[in-house]
Amino acid sequence: MQPVLEVFRPDEFTLWPVAWSEPFGYLPLGGTLEPIEVGTAVMRIAEANDVDPEDGRPPRPADALGAFLHGLLTMDPLFAPGGMRVTDTVTGTTLVPGCCSGIEDWREWFLVVDGHPSTGYLGHDPDPLAERHGDIVRLTVDAERDDSPLIELPVTDLRRLLADAERDLIAFHALAASWAEQHIAAHAVPLTAALARALDIRPTAHWRTM
Repeated sequence: MQPVLEVFRPDEFTLWPVAWSEPFGYLPLGGTLEPIEVGTAVMRIAEANDVDPEDGRPPRPADALGAFLHGLLTMDPLFAPGGMRVTDTVTGTTLVPGCCSGIEDWREWFLVVDGHPSTGYLGHDPDPLAERHGDIVRLTVDAERDDSPLIELPVTDLRRLLADAERDLIAFHALAASWAEQHIAAHAVPLTAALARALDIRPTAHWRTM
């Protein structure tokens, strides 16, 4: 299980260095990313929240950097397109986040760990689904398909995988904080706080007590 960010090919982005990517793909977040990959992730999260101010938010700053980061620094809630990617290392079957899902909702996976029959919204096209059947969790790659590939794993394994995924998010956040101090120092503190909200990383009893 990996937290992955939905990324697109940058289009003439010049505010800081970003990596060239395929037209569409997923960037796994963790503590081993290169600085240019961290910059790509920050760019994508900021871009996903780059909407015109409304509902009493302050106006955009005049400078290009402040204007681009304005939504990320002032909006609540935030959106980080992507989610959790789960791969069965035996069969090669992979469940990927559906369209319009976000990493900020990753804790919905704990619904099945805590006994709920299924997860909440994990996106569409494909329509991934996680369902609990006793002590087993069944992951459906695309619930709209009658012949969808499946992944099955014990609930205890899912709990462990979620703990590992949270540690990946925390490790990425630490990298992003260091990256921000080097590349956009004037905005480093509010950016670091905003990314924590966008990734929903905070203390949780789920993995501390494992």
